[in-house]
Amino acid sequence: MKSILAFILFAGLTAFTPIDNVYTRFKPAAGFMRINVSPGSFGAYLQSLPLKPMGTHTKTYTGSIARTDPYTAAVVDMSIGSQDLQQCADAVMRLRAEYLYQQKNYNAITFNFTSGFKCDYTHYANGYRYVNGRWVLKGKKDYSYPNFLRYMNLVFSYAGTLSLQKELKPVANPNDIKAGDVFIKGGSPGHCFIVMDVAADAGHKRQFLLAQSFLPAQNIQVLQNGSPWFSLDKPADIPYGELIDAKYLKRF
Repeated sequence: MKSILAFILFAGLTAFTPIDNVYTRFKPAAGFMRINVSPGSFGAYLQSLPLKPMGTHTKTYTGSIARTDPYTAAVVDMSIGSQDLQQCADAVMRLRAEYLYQQKNYNAITFNFTSGFKCDYTHYANGYRYVNGRWVLKGKKDYSYPNFLRYMNLVFSYAGTLSLQKELKPVANPNDIKAGDVFIKGGSPGHCFIVMDVAADAGHKRQFLLAQSFLPAQNIQVLQNGSPWFSLDKPADIPYGELIDAKYLKRF
């Protein structure tokens, strides 16, 4: 009897344990309502990203606390690897590729290197490797998740803000900002932020959540500037906050 009761209590706790993700942790500010996203969309994926426990520090790939930690509103529960690779543009590409991989939309997973070389996932998954500016067949077909992460490390090694900026399309109307959009300025250094969620008030004013990685490679962090909700009409006192401007807003 005790074992049955214990199972029921455990099952009940499991059933009612709240999901801790971007959508559930961050409630819109007073007077604002979250803008609905389509089920299965990139925006819905970003909202559903699991978060590490509240109070978790943003850490670099070496395990040290990142210099951007004071701006942490939350840390996305996603691996960062053991190399200094997954920096700002890399984190955006990782999130986009993870979404497409989850959707099994493998043909859509493709990023250009800074050189202009098109590095598509299907070539890599089918055993091709990048050698001296071209694909060379060297292995067997492997669409496993560990091999997907190896592909992403290749992308991180040769792509960056300059190449990603060229791939993205300008957002003509900044009032149409949506989850998945990117504030980006290519360069050395360049930087970018990805929009994780958007809310609006009765006057159609937008507020949005932002996430980033940084240099050296670190956890993907949801940002805060006093509040986790940013807007285009209020300066953001964070590193590269000047990029939170309509002229830098782009979309996949």
